[in-house]
Amino acid sequence: MSTNTSSANVSPPSQNIKKKSWFEASKAYLDPRALIMLFLGFSAGIPILLIFSSLSLWLREAGVDRSVVTMFSWAALGYSFKFIWAPLIDAVPLPFLTAWLGRRRAWMLVSQILIILAICLMASVNPSVAIDNVSHFSIFGREIEITALTFMAIGAVLLGFSSATQDIVIDAYRIELAPPDFQSVLSAVYTAGYRIGMIVAGAGALYLATYFGSNETAYSYEAWRNTYWVMAGVMGVGVATTLIIREPIREKIVENKPASDYLRLVAVFALSVIGFIFAFKELGGILPETEGVLTSFGLEVTHLLSSLAVALTIGYLLVQIGLVNKKMAYQTWIEPVVDFFRRYGSKALLLLTLIGLYRISDIVAGVISNVFYQDMGFSKTDIANAVKLVGVVMVIAGGFLGGVLAQKIRIMRAMMIGAILASITNLLFVLLTMHPASLPYMYLAVIFDNLAAGLASAVFIAFLSALTSIRFTAVQYAIFSSLMTLLPKVLGGYSGTIVDNMGYPFFFIFTALIGVPILGLIYLVDKHIVIGGNDDIYDD
Repeated sequence: MSTNTSSANVSPPSQNIKKKSWFEASKAYLDPRALIMLFLGFSAGIPILLIFSSLSLWLREAGVDRSVVTMFSWAALGYSFKFIWAPLIDAVPLPFLTAWLGRRRAWMLVSQILIILAICLMASVNPSVAIDNVSHFSIFGREIEITALTFMAIGAVLLGFSSATQDIVIDAYRIELAPPDFQSVLSAVYTAGYRIGMIVAGAGALYLATYFGSNETAYSYEAWRNTYWVMAGVMGVGVATTLIIREPIREKIVENKPASDYLRLVAVFALSVIGFIFAFKELGGILPETEGVLTSFGLEVTHLLSSLAVALTIGYLLVQIGLVNKKMAYQTWIEPVVDFFRRYGSKALLLLTLIGLYRISDIVAGVISNVFYQDMGFSKTDIANAVKLVGVVMVIAGGFLGGVLAQKIRIMRAMMIGAILASITNLLFVLLTMHPASLPYMYLAVIFDNLAAGLASAVFIAFLSALTSIRFTAVQYAIFSSLMTLLPKVLGGYSGTIVDNMGYPFFFIFTALIGVPILGLIYLVDKHIVIGGNDDIYDD
């Protein structure tokens, strides 16, 4: 470890962690703060599948074209770009609510109310009728065609935005709730609650829709409407939790400014978003259509990045012309990034590299996992039982194990163990290719792979939490969590091509090997960088 004793790198308690017995480490899960994160994790896990799998099945049963169904997944892009508006969560107080609940709970409550409204808006549209229900509007001399299905899309986008906002606030709340050496426990419990929420919104929603009378051969709008109403009601768990818990951090950290300054700041963000939407729509009509998968993917990436560049340019110009105070804009969007590089200097790039690559082995392998199981001769029931039931239980168990492990040893050593297990367990799928359609070998691979993934995820979240400055909790963690999946997901998009050309055994050996350099990165970070920040403001 580094012996640097500068103020930016003073070793916090998380680095000099006192060794605990297994009983003492496990007892941490009885802490009331762990129970809080269980319920907040449940609230965070509900919305995402209401955009993805559950909504997709609803639309397909209603007879919506597959191409339209897949477009609805874009509503979840907010999860990938949440770092853009995360600074507003740190900077902007909400009228009345912030004074009543505190800055974290106020934003949490608003995001949960918006989630409920979005779910109800989606439930109010019957997709089978909405396809042919078209309205025409004229804006600035241009004719705009809007179907009733558009309102469901608006609800889905609002759900994605609100859910991503809730994630931002809950992550910030969790980091401020306890010091770095307790974050592994909170992240494990949060993950457990999140997975339970996903089960309720995924399998639970499907059971409800079937119970209310809708299936592949006999579609019922009322069944799906009632299902989404129930899901909106389930979000009451999150609302109740938000109202019961207390703020985790002293309000002296918040700097009060005139309300007009905050309104100008929000106006810059809103106008930039409008610019993004306009650019995305206009560029969509300019870019050529192509049938090649990789070419289409490249054009869509260009489409998205170009629209984002337009939005950033609009925001920059609005700041330059004085719509918002330049110092305030700098403190909101730029200073959190500068703070990170100020604290870690040139070694910040090493940390960012580790953040961007740590989960690459299991994420890349996971992209094609369901297709792999089908190719190995397993039925949908086999996959559901193994992956959706046993696999989820193992992820939760791995998260708890990771939390206990991080209580007993230093976080970087726990990170090393997680990286090794995440890589090695991919080789179990090579073994499965030698025994296709064998349930024992399938369960062997699923159990240990998910156990390793849960452990690695828990210790990694604790690591990211320790990197986050308490002054910029929301924005810095949002950046880290977005970077965490960016490269692995991009590489994962080519997993099918690798399998087609080289086969499954080579692919899983490859995913195991790309995890090896991560061990070197962990070693370098452990040797040269002291992880952590100020703990004096945390609750006991």
